Amino acid sequence: MPALYVMIPAALLIVAIAIYIFFWAVDSGQYDDLDGPAHSVLFDDQDPNHLAAVDEANGPAQPPTPKDPPHA
Repeated sequence: MPALYVMIPAALLIVAIAIYIFFWAVDSGQYDDLDGPAHSVLFDDQDPNHLAAVDEANGPAQPPTPKDPPHA
C-alpha cells in the first residue's frame, strides 16, 4: 500500500511531462507538414552532377562491345 503513495504521483508527473512535450511539439510546428518528409524520400533532387542526369543528357548509352571469350 505505501508503494501506491509513491507510484501514483510519479505516474501523474510522467503524464504531465508527456502532455507538456506534446503541446510544445505542436506549438513549435513539428506536425505542420506530415507528407513532405514521406515524399522527399521517394523523389530524387534534380542534381545536374548526378550520374544518371549526366548520362541522360549525353544521349542513349552505347551498347557494350562484345569481347572474345578466353581460349582454353
